[in-house]
Amino acid sequence: MPLIEHLLELRKRLMWAAVAIIVAGVAGWFISDWVLQLLTSPLKQIGGRPATINFPSVTSAFDVRFEIAIIVGVVIASPIWLYQIFAFLTPAFTRQEKKYVFGFFFSAVPLFLAGCAAGAFVIPHIVGLMVSFAPGGSASLLDGKGYLDFALRLLLVIGVAFVLPVFLVLLNFVGVIRGRTILKSWRIAILAVTIFTAVATPSADIISMILLAIPMIVLYFVAVAIALVHDKRKDRKDAAVLEGAGSL
Repeated sequence: MPLIEHLLELRKRLMWAAVAIIVAGVAGWFISDWVLQLLTSPLKQIGGRPATINFPSVTSAFDVRFEIAIIVGVVIASPIWLYQIFAFLTPAFTRQEKKYVFGFFFSAVPLFLAGCAAGAFVIPHIVGLMVSFAPGGSASLLDGKGYLDFALRLLLVIGVAFVLPVFLVLLNFVGVIRGRTILKSWRIAILAVTIFTAVATPSADIISMILLAIPMIVLYFVAVAIALVHDKRKDRKDAAVLEGAGSL
């Protein structure tokens, strides 16, 4: 396809993804109050140390509800926008490679949702750790928008972190990149993860960055291990085919 057709195809895929997120975001608006209660529940579980959120401006509460609706829309619409990403890549692959693409698509969706669930699981522990640094006898009055920015971005970052290794393994399975090449780039990968977590963390504090970076780095090396095992099996298979052809 010419470059202009690639760009038109990309625009179409992005448009469908945006429409799906907006429609899902409307549904997210109606459950935003429940999500807000869920995200602020860790503050009630911190024993012996008062902690609450406040909305310092007139529009803060609306901004928070709107942001929750969009993030919920991204999560609900994840099967659609992930499909659009894979569908954009599919025409570049052969029929055999397309099987890998759709196989990895069906892996990416549950992994993204599992990452969001993992984020929801660790939020109480992170909140408890952060609030525990307050001096004894003090109360923590947290800015509502800042707190929920942190919680919502944490969900998305961990969700995306669970999906990124899928793309690495996919590129390996279709023969674009070998496992050793991925492994050689581990320094660049760690630097990229650090920059990504610094941007994704609203407060940009070092503890939050580390808590976000660790699972992403671990998943990166898991992808490397899978790619290396796949390369080893593929090389063994190719060698057997060449040996069989040579005997003929």
